[in-house]
Amino acid sequence: MPFPSSPRARSGPRRRTLFAVGPAALALAGCTAGGEGPGAPQDGPSAAERRARARAARDSEGLVKRYDAVIAARPGLAERLRPLREASVRHARAFAGGPGRKASPSSSPSSPVGAVPGSDEDALAALAAAERELADRRAKALLDVPGELARLLASVAAAGAAHVYLLTEGGA
Repeated sequence: MPFPSSPRARSGPRRRTLFAVGPAALALAGCTAGGEGPGAPQDGPSAAERRARARAARDSEGLVKRYDAVIAARPGLAERLRPLREASVRHARAFAGGPGRKASPSSSPSSPVGAVPGSDEDALAALAAAERELADRRAKALLDVPGELARLLASVAAAGAAHVYLLTEGGA
């Protein structure tokens, strides 16, 4: 006849086992924290990450110039466009700065702004197209950069998509 299980019997690891294994697991994790794998943390940004950040900052600065050109040519849109322009300025700063980085002047000339369309609707459509193209490019680029920069690119791409909506439908 089998013995009934004791009400004190527990399933899972016991406290003594956790106390014995815990320090060993921590020591093992400490030995591998600086691994050389592709996803391993490094002391600073890689050259590819620095280039991606610089390009993203230049792209945001170019977008700010587009907003400035439209605001200068179509002053009636200034109040509507100012918050979107300021967001683009913050995006440029976020990409230019960051841990271990300094904002530096761009080494390549930014894309020319071009002429501002004659009507308010056309000017807004041109800004929306620029925002959409940049948001799409950033969404594709985030797959090729490390975690923190990918999160920043994703966030700014989402903001760009919201700007497209505000410029075309939402009445910013």
